[in-house]
Amino acid sequence: MHQIVRLQNGIKLIHQETAASVSHFGILVNAGTRDEDPQKMGLAHFVEHTFFKGTEKRKAYQIIKRLEDVGGELNASTDKEATYFHASFLSPDYERAIELLSDIFFNSTFPEKELEKEKKVVAEEIEYYEDTPTELIFDEFEALAFDGHPLARNILGTKKSLKKLSQQDIFDFIENQYCADNIVISSVGAITLKKLKNLCEKYFGGHPLKNSCRVREPFTHFTPNTLKTRKKTSQTHIVLGTLAYPVHEDKKRNAFALLTNLLGGQGMYTRLNTAIREKHGWAYAVEANYTPFSDTGLFTVYLGCEPQKTEQCIEEVFKVFNNVSNRKLGTLQLHNAKRQLIGQMALNNEARLNEMLSLGRTALFFDEVETMEETIERINEVSAEDLLEVANEVFDRKMFSCLIFEGK
Repeated sequence: MHQIVRLQNGIKLIHQETAASVSHFGILVNAGTRDEDPQKMGLAHFVEHTFFKGTEKRKAYQIIKRLEDVGGELNASTDKEATYFHASFLSPDYERAIELLSDIFFNSTFPEKELEKEKKVVAEEIEYYEDTPTELIFDEFEALAFDGHPLARNILGTKKSLKKLSQQDIFDFIENQYCADNIVISSVGAITLKKLKNLCEKYFGGHPLKNSCRVREPFTHFTPNTLKTRKKTSQTHIVLGTLAYPVHEDKKRNAFALLTNLLGGQGMYTRLNTAIREKHGWAYAVEANYTPFSDTGLFTVYLGCEPQKTEQCIEEVFKVFNNVSNRKLGTLQLHNAKRQLIGQMALNNEARLNEMLSLGRTALFFDEVETMEETIERINEVSAEDLLEVANEVFDRKMFSCLIFEGK
């Protein structure tokens, strides 16, 4: 059973006690790419990278060795709305991990020499994505869908924007975004809440933090668009997408998450995979994704196909959409769809790192976090009528954008 408390400086702490030999501890910050200055694209991601480049008492190699010497791992990531720092380690090393993450979080010095080296690393990361169409197409589709809005920004930035980032930019971003009400500490592991809270007060609670006065620019205007661009690939890559529900629209978000999984989730026996890959053999990869943001949401379908099958694949996608918009699922179909999603969520949470991050992400937006039992109950409450309603609200063909990377 997870528990939520607050430290004396206002940071929210959520913990799930387990008896596992491996534990996970993370700091999640409600600040990402959309919170950057428009002239400093890629800053949130660059900040995440450079937190590991030296503190007042540790050099970069000492940060890396601190957990690796005892078999642990340290990692971080950035998305459009949040940044994550986390560690996985043997449970007796809880204090070692907490102290290290606290040192990084509060005492990083961002040495100029290390910043210049890390810019080269991120530039290589940008080149990797530019050479990987299955990755690049999602970034470029979001730029198309959210054109002119902060959500359109590429998480990595560009080589040009990267060169302009300075040490002062980093300090300013942390000062303005890493505020008490934007921070959640999440933990899943073999430690009591009392002992964990004492350690977190020791290493985190004594640092005074202001509350955020940030106001995010809401996304209010979506203009469907179609763009084709030639790429040096043997396949044609396609992303179709439109707006969906934000994170706080609970009922519709839950129904649409179930519908997305039914259409193109993790399993092979999804509606889109069956219609395009299994029935016709037109594509190797077919998937549907739904990402809820704080003020909007994005639904996408990705597929890679033979160039001459592009139009047929697109038409088949909309046939599937039309089917779920006009035909209510039968009792058994709905039951199986729910069981599949619940099973996938349970398997994902078996990886305790995923569970820790999931708890923390939820705590960033809500004051309460559901148990797995409550999540299952919520999914089981979705009706066939609910699925029809969200399908008809979202799957309006006139409101879909399309990005195509045309192959040879």
